[in-house]
Amino acid sequence: MLDWHDKTARKTEERSPVTQVYLRTSIERHYLSHPMCALVVPIEIAMAVFRRFRPDDLNRFSKCNLDSLVETYEVGFYLQYHAKWPSLFQVCEDNQGNIIGYIMGKVESSPDAYKRSEHYLPWHAHITAFTVASEARRLGIGKILAEQVETAADARNAWFVDLFVRRSNEVAIAFYKSAGYSVFRVVKDYYIDHATDPTKATEDALDMRKPLKRDADRQHIRKDGERYEVSRDDVW
Repeated sequence: MLDWHDKTARKTEERSPVTQVYLRTSIERHYLSHPMCALVVPIEIAMAVFRRFRPDDLNRFSKCNLDSLVETYEVGFYLQYHAKWPSLFQVCEDNQGNIIGYIMGKVESSPDAYKRSEHYLPWHAHITAFTVASEARRLGIGKILAEQVETAADARNAWFVDLFVRRSNEVAIAFYKSAGYSVFRVVKDYYIDHATDPTKATEDALDMRKPLKRDADRQHIRKDGERYEVSRDDVW
């Protein structure tokens, strides 16, 4: 059963006309379409198309998933996101048909039974997977993919977008901060391995958030999030 957030969002998406916004980046000028439609962007490596994920894209994820820091999942997991949250699953395709970037997200909230918990999460969007192929980085692709998910989350009346990132992944953390994300809390021993130190069995995650239009007062953001530590059991 869909809750009222989902019903409202689907009606909004059905009614929304195609819109284009003229953007400037350090690389090129981009035309950004509504998240439901394809976005064609001239970039240095080739003509890139931004669009929704299709099931046959899974056969072309290899360029993106070569990075050891990228979490990979079973086929059914990707298809579940495609079926439930298609507007939050976007890809970037080059002119040779390769997928050179993708972002996969969802919208959710903690169960009502947890409403009194300090760790309760209100209606929000969560980025589960996000990567750009190594040869296509620093071209603005990640920025556009993130903006598409944020736009889709706004359409679903979410309070914020959040994600988990390894504490050792300084490049990704810097990117997210430049895109408007900040650390909300540190999840101790979230990952069951360590990306850079094989002598360590676990690694902390930074839970980073970006407020959306609904959270105009920034009530779901912390200024000192890196000092706020929680355990894996506190994360729903």
